[in-house]
Amino acid sequence: MVDCERVDRDVSDLEHDPTDARPQYQEPAPGGTFMLQVVEGADRGMSFELTGDPPGRVLLGQSPACRVRLADREVSRRHAALELEPTRLRITDLGSTNGTYVDGVSVVEAYLRGDEIVRVGSTALRVHRGPPTAAPLPIEDRFGRVVGQSPELRALYPLFQMLAASSLPCVIEGETGTGKEVLAEALHEASPRASGPFVVFDCTAVPPNLVESELFGHERGAFTGAVAARRGVFEQAHGGTLLIDEIGDLHVSLQPKLLRAIERSEVRRVGADRPTRVDVRVLAATRRDLDRAVQDGLFRDDLFHRLAIARVELPPLRRRRGDVAVLARHFWQDLGGDPGRLTRDLLVRWEHDAWPGNVRQLRNAIARQLAFGDAPPPPLAGEAPASRSTSPSPPPSSPAGAEAEAEDGFFARVIEQNLPLPVARLQVVQAFEQQYIAAVLARYGGNVPKAAQASGLARRYFQILRTGARRRQS
Repeated sequence: MVDCERVDRDVSDLEHDPTDARPQYQEPAPGGTFMLQVVEGADRGMSFELTGDPPGRVLLGQSPACRVRLADREVSRRHAALELEPTRLRITDLGSTNGTYVDGVSVVEAYLRGDEIVRVGSTALRVHRGPPTAAPLPIEDRFGRVVGQSPELRALYPLFQMLAASSLPCVIEGETGTGKEVLAEALHEASPRASGPFVVFDCTAVPPNLVESELFGHERGAFTGAVAARRGVFEQAHGGTLLIDEIGDLHVSLQPKLLRAIERSEVRRVGADRPTRVDVRVLAATRRDLDRAVQDGLFRDDLFHRLAIARVELPPLRRRRGDVAVLARHFWQDLGGDPGRLTRDLLVRWEHDAWPGNVRQLRNAIARQLAFGDAPPPPLAGEAPASRSTSPSPPPSSPAGAEAEAEDGFFARVIEQNLPLPVARLQVVQAFEQQYIAAVLARYGGNVPKAAQASGLARRYFQILRTGARRRQS
């Protein structure tokens, strides 16, 4: 009997009022264990027990990073993911070459309850349901700056605590906007290195010819323009934590030097004769599938295994049941919003959104709601405020109507320019950022650290946005 359900998030599953500001702690129903037994294929006779310890997704594939590791050459390196839920097991195909089948049905995502046959490549695995176990979740609703009380996130808090207490390298995986940098900073602040520096290096924000210098530093005269010696981010993070963001974008030619720096705890500046010792914990964040990058020859296998001694995957917001309302209240309060304006209609609307940009997109939506209010958006780049229509118009029937009218006019002016979609989108985003940064800085009297914290942004990223807004104004 095929029991293969499409995963369909429904807001009706949320068992609390989204306008209720009180913490909602609901322990899950007693969970259980599952056993995967290989009944066909090169690994016939092997079995894998899934107990939910450690929490998070269990990967199935050929990669050494997979807990369910198979020798079948027709299985992708990272073929599928398995997630243990209270009464069932969810399986998700990860874009594998040959697909994932449950009782002969090709699936992208499905629920398993036991006694199914899962086929990947030339391997068949029978799913067995184990005895029920009691697995109460912690009652915390946050870990440092990471906020959420969904079962999916609360199950990860004990793992976060263990990672914070360790000095091992760690890979933080997740879609864009899931909060990888926020988690990295929270791990640093909860670690024995909290008194040391927290330094972020974004592999996508530095020109390729300057990446080595930014990472390891350079001596005066090492290359044209090197008018003074400069420490790289490893030296800047000495005694603390270095987050290498979007490490999947680091060019393969620089990966051996990064591996050497991590293994030997020393760096050699460009143009230097001798190395410099450093004491740094390295965290790496990525939105990419590093297993696939290794398979494609874009990421070194040895560097991957050196970094992925520990790893954690942040779930997307669409799978964090109930966290949209929790995060909305959190961001609304941090941004100084009037609690009375956070209506049930807003929360319900946000709960029903898919949030492809995850937590970052939700935060930006709330910031937009607070920053624009009833006022129209700022003029487009190169557009004088006087160029807007000055013809009288009837007053809107409500503040929401005024806001919608202003936004519609702003979007219409962007569309009328007949720009390519990426350029038009950039104009909208830049206009919003300009007004938002000005508003939050005014609220905190120009104090950048406080404004960045209230915005839910790392100070480095807040400064980047501030600089961009200033440049567009000048």
